[in-house]
Amino acid sequence: MKSPELEKSKTFIIVEIIEYVPNSVVIKTIIKKTTGSISAVSFDSGEKLAGRISPCDTFIQIIDGKAEIIIDNKSTILETGQAIIISANTINTIQANERFKMLSSYIKSANDEDC
Repeated sequence: MKSPELEKSKTFIIVEIIEYVPNSVVIKTIIKKTTGSISAVSFDSGEKLAGRISPCDTFIQIIDGKAEIIIDNKSTILETGQAIIISANTINTIQANERFKMLSSYIKSANDEDC
C-alpha cells in the first residue's frame, strides 16, 4: 500500500510523525515526486535493510537514537543529529543495533535512473 504524503502547509514535529513498531522497519513518506523523495523511517532494534544499491545518492540523517550504516563494507555509527551521504551505486546496509529513526532523501539528476 502506498503511503500518502504529509499534508502541505501544516506544521509537524519530524520525530513524532513515525512510531516504532516491534520487529519492524516503518517508512512514512513526507513528500514523493518523480524528481526525488523524503521519507521518515523507524527501525526497531535488530532490524536492517541489507545489501541495497541505489542508482541515486541518498542523504540519511538520524533524528532519534543511533544507527549503523555500512557502505562498501565500511561501518559508520551515526547518532541523533548526524548525517551521511551514501553515493549512488554503492552497496549499503542500514542496521539497528538499537532502535532509531531517520530521514532518507534523494533528488534525481537528469542522468539518474529510477531511484
